[in-house]
This record gives sequence, structure tokens and C-alpha cells, in this order.
Amino acid sequence: MGMVPLERTLRQRLIDLLTDTRMATDQLARMLGIPERQVEEHLAHVVKTVSRDRSRRFVLEPSICLDCKFMFRDRTRLTRPSRCPQCRSEGISAPRYGIDSLGSGLTHANTKVSQRRDAWKG
Repeated sequence: MGMVPLERTLRQRLIDLLTDTRMATDQLARMLGIPERQVEEHLAHVVKTVSRDRSRRFVLEPSICLDCKFMFRDRTRLTRPSRCPQCRSEGISAPRYGIDSLGSGLTHANTKVSQRRDAWKG
């Protein structure tokens, strides 16, 4: 995926980058030229925007512990967990985010799909 036109707002560009794909915050930060923490803050607003559009759905692929393979399926925060609740390891994969156009068929079994406006309040 290439660069996104600068005449759009940061959140519009974030939505463009996430549509029909999956990306982690570090990838998004590099593509947008902003710190990762700012991407996480903007994502919370993107979730709200997308939840109002019935033709799209925000998707979160959860983090996974790299040691014991615990999957953070029930996590509602958008940030990467700091430690595994099972083995206490700090080796955690970054969650990946995406926006599916309904009917695109990109939803996977290990994804958490936003169906409520407040689905991911940190």
C-alpha cells in the first residue's frame, strides 16, 4: 500500500490505510509519519466513526503471547498488552487492526469485530 494523499485528515488517511487490510500500530505510524501512541489515540475515534457506517466494520486481530500462544480474545483496549496473564511473559505480538467493507469476506476466525459504538474504550 502506498502513501495516502495529504489533503485528507489524519483520521481519514488512517481509515483509508486500514480498509480491507490488517495493520499494526507501528506500520501505521511509519506510513503516517506520527508516533505510535498517537496512532492508538486516533484509532479510538476511528472505531466510533466506522461503527456509524453500516457498510463497514472495524476489526481487531488480538495480540498473542509469543511464548505460550495465549490469545487476548477478550481484551477491549486497543493497545498491546504488557504481560501474558498465563505465563507472565512480556513477549506479546502487536494487535492488528482493519476495516472490512461488508461483503469483502476478510473477517477471520481470530478477529474481534466491533458491533457497538463503545466496543473499544481504553
